[in-house]
Amino acid sequence: MKVSIDADLCTGCGTCTDDVPDVFELGDEIAEVKQHDVPADLEDAVSQAAEDCPAEAIIVE
Repeated sequence: MKVSIDADLCTGCGTCTDDVPDVFELGDEIAEVKQHDVPADLEDAVSQAAEDCPAEAIIVE
């Protein structure tokens, strides 16, 4: 699984960083991905973070 963030949609609310701090971190204004290739043990958490994102800015492939 790969994950990215649409910078045009992200509002920097921090939901993803709260859900999966090993994969997401807050940058200056928006969230950033620390690991684009998601480890298998974090795939469910990243999928949940994508569902929880109020801006629908997390892209999971």
